[in-house]
Amino acid sequence: QVQLVESGGGLVQPGGSLRLSCAASRNILSFNVVGWHRQAPGKQRELVARISTDGNPYYADSVKGRFTISRDSAKNTVYLQMNSLKPEDTAVYYCNLQATWRGWNYWGQGTQVTVSS
Repeated sequence: QVQLVESGGGLVQPGGSLRLSCAASRNILSFNVVGWHRQAPGKQRELVARISTDGNPYYADSVKGRFTISRDSAKNTVYLQMNSLKPEDTAVYYCNLQATWRGWNYWGQGTQVTVSS
């Protein structure tokens, strides 16, 4: 079992920035897909950003140019830098790590991001 601990959420004004962190209890190099998803009230969970070992980073159109996903294997941590935040970015954000060839699929507990003036 792998534990994922998220942090960095909070309340921020429109135009502000936040950096989310997802610390894993296992070496993140064990996973071929690392990503961030979000779920707003009354909406389905959606993919925000993802890094796969076999491709370039993916970003949802709604966050391109504003969000950046990165990882630090020495710290076993995945980050989501969020800039120029908008009220529509308000959601619970979840990190997700997958090792598809092993059937591993782990989720963090979620961290609330609220963008409001």
